[in-house]
Amino acid sequence: MEATPVRARVYIGLVALGALCCLHTLPSPHIPWWAVVLLAALYAGGERLSGSFYPVLLAAAFLLSPSAAALVAVPGALITPAGGRPQPLRRMWRAAQLVVAVWAAAWVYGALGERDAVAAADFPHVLGHAGAAVLAFCLVLTALDGGILALAERRPLRRAWRELFPRSLAPIAVHGLAGLMMAVLWRSPYGPVSALLVLLPMCVSWWAFAQYHRERAAHQATIRALVQAVDIKDGYTRGHSERVGQATMMIARELGLADERVEVLRFAGILHDVGKLGVPTRLLRKSGPLTPEERRVIELHPEYGHEMVRGISFLGEARAAVLHHHERLDGTGYPYGLSGSQIPESARVVAVADAFDAMTSTRSYSRARPVSVALRELEKCAGSQFDPRMVTALVRAVDQHGWHPAVTADERAALVLRPQVAGAPGAHR
Repeated sequence: MEATPVRARVYIGLVALGALCCLHTLPSPHIPWWAVVLLAALYAGGERLSGSFYPVLLAAAFLLSPSAAALVAVPGALITPAGGRPQPLRRMWRAAQLVVAVWAAAWVYGALGERDAVAAADFPHVLGHAGAAVLAFCLVLTALDGGILALAERRPLRRAWRELFPRSLAPIAVHGLAGLMMAVLWRSPYGPVSALLVLLPMCVSWWAFAQYHRERAAHQATIRALVQAVDIKDGYTRGHSERVGQATMMIARELGLADERVEVLRFAGILHDVGKLGVPTRLLRKSGPLTPEERRVIELHPEYGHEMVRGISFLGEARAAVLHHHERLDGTGYPYGLSGSQIPESARVVAVADAFDAMTSTRSYSRARPVSVALRELEKCAGSQFDPRMVTALVRAVDQHGWHPAVTADERAALVLRPQVAGAPGAHR
């Protein structure tokens, strides 16, 4: 929330005032302060361990009055490190939105039934009440987050809500079930200590999930570093890798591939030109025609790229796409002259995405063509150069979702044009 706009700061202030209003009944003598302190300590510890430790907050919503349950969120939200600057504003925002969300969940739960009904004997029928409370918690969190995104990042409000709510509902529902189990055990003859047992397996699973996310972030960082190196070396095609990754993902989704394969193919599109790191920069930036010898050197980049990524296990079939994305269906491509089904499916997808972006982007040797012209050119070469299935999938995807690539090449350099080789779409460096 660095450099937060004034309108977003005002919004945060209003939410903070709303949070203070939610806490207005705290002087009540009926509040079990020992339970508030214990749950607040559990939540603060869980936040520092894994982040978004909602089961404790939802257990508090099932066990305590709305104001007391809301107070449980405050210490953990205020002491947990917040990324970026200014940290005090981030922490205040986190505390305020959680206070409002927990208060709403506790109020809905209390309005639907007796709070003391949380016991093992009442467990089946209390699920409906708990589900309504969890839904209220999720709705308030996503509504407040959508508002801050709309103000701070100028996203359309409806779009922010549509993106946040479906993504948040399932995880928060799981947290809600764990919170309800904590509340049931808390009110059982075994007491609050037994409720802590619910958290042990969840802490282990969250730790494993956090490790997975760290590994995934490391994968993304590795890919970003390689792509940035290619962009620096070949300035004329800056942004090309990301756009090919996007087009590749569109094709893969249109083909109905599983999400895991879609992600791997996106990696393939992003990394398809990583072998250019092994090609002399003077050849990549040459504005005049290439000699046959120079072209042979550039045509080695798929093999260079494959050597670079062959040891990165998480790339899977993306490695084959890096090696074979310049093969042609009729067997006249490179580096091995494979034909038809000999060419891996991932390479056939990337070949179409690569050629499409090459034609719709301005380079040192060609001006950008309109999207419709590029798609017609791909359809002409379907069956000889490109797999017709992949071309059809791209055409359908562009018809549905559109394609709005930015011209990323240096326009001044683009005034010096070099003709493409053999008139084939996607014949590029």
